Amino acid sequence: MNSTIYSVITGTGSYIPTRRIKNEDFLNTEFYDASGNKLEKNNQEIIDKFLEITTIKERRYVTDDLLTSDIAYFAGVEAIKSAKIDKEELDYIIVAHNFGDVRHDNRGVDIVPSLAARVKHKLEIKNPYTIAYDLPFGCPGWLQGTIQADYFIKSGDAKKILVIGADTLSRISDPHDRDSMLYADGAGAVVLEAKESESPIGILAHKTRSDTLLYSEMLYMGKSYNPDIKDKYNTFLKMNGRKLYQYALEKVPQAIKDCLEKSNTRISDIKKVLIHQANGKMDDAILQRLYSLYDIVVPKNVMPMTIAWLGNTSVATLPTLLDLVLKKKVANQKINKGDILVFASVGAGMNINAMSYKM
Repeated sequence: MNSTIYSVITGTGSYIPTRRIKNEDFLNTEFYDASGNKLEKNNQEIIDKFLEITTIKERRYVTDDLLTSDIAYFAGVEAIKSAKIDKEELDYIIVAHNFGDVRHDNRGVDIVPSLAARVKHKLEIKNPYTIAYDLPFGCPGWLQGTIQADYFIKSGDAKKILVIGADTLSRISDPHDRDSMLYADGAGAVVLEAKESESPIGILAHKTRSDTLLYSEMLYMGKSYNPDIKDKYNTFLKMNGRKLYQYALEKVPQAIKDCLEKSNTRISDIKKVLIHQANGKMDDAILQRLYSLYDIVVPKNVMPMTIAWLGNTSVATLPTLLDLVLKKKVANQKINKGDILVFASVGAGMNINAMSYKM
């Protein structure tokens, strides 16, 4: 049989910030609605409802001394160590993020030079042919970076690529908006390598869609809900939560199905479904809808979850989830050699992507 080049994940890494922010820490926060009116419900009621809808109990924030490029570097170091490769052999460093380096005392976006260039600098890579660039693509950014890496590897342009997802959402979320309790900070990374094989391994197929005509403003930057805030950096991440939920439930399951059909993979062969951790109840609904497309009952423990204690870390959620499961840091979850996984993400754009992968 003839062998084929496949893109295989040979190393993973993640950085979990040290600051634990529990739901109770929002008890004294002043919350407002979109019209600038202070919410009438007491904060305990708000927090209890939030937990019921999202399943989030706590999240992690970076310390004041760290930037997104710092935690991206930390995750990258772990992935390189895990892959046991020489960093000078990397052909590409792709860093997915959405807001660049946002300082704790200055929310101006800083993306010059690119975060990937900063990570390469921190790694002290001398090779001028290690190409470093950023990828802003909403929450699906890391997965899209992985898809791009697959194209580079399949084309023969690259043999080893570092793909990182990192964000510090705590610094761009409106502290007076209930949705701010969703967001968290973190970084995750993988090393992808070209491997020859006579049978399919690694990335089997992927599918991406962008629904910008009707849904481009589901996530956007806007002013604080608190009318008293008037500083020059008064722009924060905003979300149309109800419509986003409906969009994700309608489109994500079909995108996953399309990806599986592209690789001739049966849903019954999928051992794990790794979905972007945006909202626990939403992910449960997406999973139910996915399996209903096949008239199959959802298997037990098929979807690992970390959102209850890590919150929504945007581009970092999928690589962090993979790293934690592989390192047996998620209860009742294990990935074995030969398992077929499916990854999926949805976010600003609106963008959706999915990828099937054989360990």
